[in-house]
Amino acid sequence: MRIVVCDDEPLARKRLVRIVQDEKHEVVAQAMTGLEAIAAVKQHQPDVILLDIRMPEMDGVRCAQAINELENPPAIIFVTAYDHYAITAFKAHAIGYLLKPANKDELLEALAKAKSLNAAQLNELRKLADPTASAPSRQHIAARTHRGVELIPLSDIYYFTADQKYVKVRHKEGTVLIDETLKELETEFANELFRVHRNALINLDYLDLLEAIDAGQYQVRFKGIDEALAVSRRHLPVLRDKIQNM
Repeated sequence: MRIVVCDDEPLARKRLVRIVQDEKHEVVAQAMTGLEAIAAVKQHQPDVILLDIRMPEMDGVRCAQAINELENPPAIIFVTAYDHYAITAFKAHAIGYLLKPANKDELLEALAKAKSLNAAQLNELRKLADPTASAPSRQHIAARTHRGVELIPLSDIYYFTADQKYVKVRHKEGTVLIDETLKELETEFANELFRVHRNALINLDYLDLLEAIDAGQYQVRFKGIDEALAVSRRHLPVLRDKIQNM
């Protein structure tokens, strides 16, 4: 792949260049600032850019936002010393977020992911970038994690719960956070998901039982995991009806 490496620290930049060149990738340009990175992307049309965040003149997040406005932007992988920019970075449509000093295996894994992005993943990324765009109903939920873009089949998801400004997705391999709302998910997946609480949607396919836990208090349990979610009084009658008709 053709790669641009952008980092204002010469030693960090040199290390990244060495790793990718050892794997027979082509480093088409190096940059020290966000502005230089944008110019390099415009000139060389790389497949990937490795991008630091803390840089003079223009930080990496602003640089990524500008790159994404280009006609054919490269895949963006952030390599930074700061872990608290991760959510902001993924909002800038990065496919990877690695902490310095970047582990060689993790970097190569991120590059491999960039190389193997398929049509389904690209479609999910476009939908995240433009939620108003019309498209067929999704069969996957896209989450940006430290490993890059992960596509989680809807059929593998037990439930969604509100987690401050984000939504937690509990699926067969663990949990991730996504930048969507429960309301949007409920509307899109009306046939698959059911609201049991103002802060929770469940996948009806994994509903095991509805059980009483206290006077007037109920919770749902799931097939395959030893977890439970509270059911609000407001949603209890509708859930009972739903269970009877399943």
